[in-house]
Amino acid sequence: MDIPINNHFLFRHNLLLNFIYMIKHMLCKAILGLLFVMIPIIGYSQDIPLPSEAQLRWQKYEQIMFLCLDPCTWQGREYDNHSYPISKINPKQLDTDQWCKVAKSWDAKMILFVAKHAGGFCWWQTNTTEYGIKNTSWRNGNGDVLRDLSESCKKYGLDLGIYVYPGDEQWGAGIGSGGKTEDPTKQEAYNKIYRQQLTEVLTKYGPIKEVWFDGNCHVPINDILEKYASDAVILQSKKANIRWVGNEDGIAPNPNWYMVNKKDLDTGISTALHSDVNGDCYAPVEVDVPMLKNNAHKWFWAPNTDHLLLSVEQLMNLYYKSVGRGAVLLLNSTPDTTGLIPVSHVKRYAEFGKEIKKRFAHPIKKTSGNTQELILDLGKPTVVNHCILQEQLEKGQRVTSYTIEGLDKDDKWILLSKGTSIGNKKIDYFPNVSVSQVRLRIQSSKSIPQISNFAVYQVESDLSDILAMNNLEKPIVISSWEKDTYSEEEWTDVVFDLTPYVNSIGHYDIVFNLLAGDYITRQPTGLQFKDWKLEMYGKEFPEGITKLEGKNVFRITRSQQTLDEFPTRLRMKIKRNPAKSTGEVTIQRIVY
Repeated sequence: MDIPINNHFLFRHNLLLNFIYMIKHMLCKAILGLLFVMIPIIGYSQDIPLPSEAQLRWQKYEQIMFLCLDPCTWQGREYDNHSYPISKINPKQLDTDQWCKVAKSWDAKMILFVAKHAGGFCWWQTNTTEYGIKNTSWRNGNGDVLRDLSESCKKYGLDLGIYVYPGDEQWGAGIGSGGKTEDPTKQEAYNKIYRQQLTEVLTKYGPIKEVWFDGNCHVPINDILEKYASDAVILQSKKANIRWVGNEDGIAPNPNWYMVNKKDLDTGISTALHSDVNGDCYAPVEVDVPMLKNNAHKWFWAPNTDHLLLSVEQLMNLYYKSVGRGAVLLLNSTPDTTGLIPVSHVKRYAEFGKEIKKRFAHPIKKTSGNTQELILDLGKPTVVNHCILQEQLEKGQRVTSYTIEGLDKDDKWILLSKGTSIGNKKIDYFPNVSVSQVRLRIQSSKSIPQISNFAVYQVESDLSDILAMNNLEKPIVISSWEKDTYSEEEWTDVVFDLTPYVNSIGHYDIVFNLLAGDYITRQPTGLQFKDWKLEMYGKEFPEGITKLEGKNVFRITRSQQTLDEFPTRLRMKIKRNPAKSTGEVTIQRIVY
């Protein structure tokens, strides 16, 4: 078509305008799309607390061996009552190399030694007290257990931590005192003694990588920690940078947030209860548990206690609920009066370490990346039942929710697992499923996800904890609550879908397990319940549920078969007691 000469300019001008408009439109859409993705990142990235080098190193330990030895070991007690003459204490076979070998057998990276417990006995050479190793028969009073252990740890490539109880019953500062003497006129003198003890331990036996003040510390020691323990993590006291979980059961909460608000951390006794996904301080959680905890709870050795040893299956259950929830597991060990960890205990630690390696030493496939989605292509249909996720914590704990999916034989993505916190390590397990790909999708995060490890496994074991979802004779976690989940004033309507679990005739216990309570307030903690109703067989079924008296346990009885389309649901109203708490809800089939 011929265009008049005087219209050429207009035509080119309009063409140019259209082109510019199109480019501007495309750029605007791209920028808006980018902003849509970036807004949550920009809005939160500056608020993410970061770990110190000491905290980061400590979290990567994952497993630490607690070691409790005290005059109460000779008394067969849990606390020293000074009834056994220390002149008779003579652990002739004491061998700190053996202790280190035991720690290595289950891949512990540190030994945390109780150098002084509440009775005041000191396992190192000190002039601050007469109640110590220098007045025992061991090596004619010239021995120094802390010195030997420090040298053994260096020999075996282990770090060393110390527990130096802030109090001393001989000074009237016993259990729970934090070092406060009952007689105020003795406080200044005791402060001087304790400061000297702490200084000795930190300067003569280091480097010390963890310091434990069990139950807070009221003796002024900040200057000592700043000078001699700047590269250590501190549990409790005003300088705390890690937190006690809040129980001695070996279980971390889920989710497990490392963040906490400064006002809570500064109390010196904050626990996992005080975790806050948007907190302004970084202070991860340590989970302590005795090895002698099979229907008991003993931190120190006593005769005839082998039956109290946790089984490998019980230990693996704790591993999943501590390390597998991003916490550090502090598992106790108890030398006997010979000074050695008993042979039966040594065997159990080795079995535990072997089982961990058997399950997780060899992933089918793994990857890493800083994106919202990662895919593991397995190349062919492959049976899997575990995933491990890890964040690059140098950049902080960022992920707040995720899903794990598998590509099935019909090329459909099916949900395998979902969660909230990841942190140092999150272990997700699920029933055996055949998939050709496994996909991690980050649903929400505080900034760009930093996934250092996404690995998939097919775990085989003779132990029945592997597929708890298929083994209702073991407790299965079906829900959890955080400190602000329930109100103190208002009742919250809650529904638990029990359909996947109450699928055969029998009795089932629904248990509300308290994991951490706000002990600072000294008020009642836990939950209250009312108006519970059970839906079963397609109708309300009140005769099928009973609350056990005095317990947070609801027992459900299924006495007949039901159609698959009939769900089983438990409805109730819940509110909390004045002191906040965290916990989890489990279901377990009762076997007689």
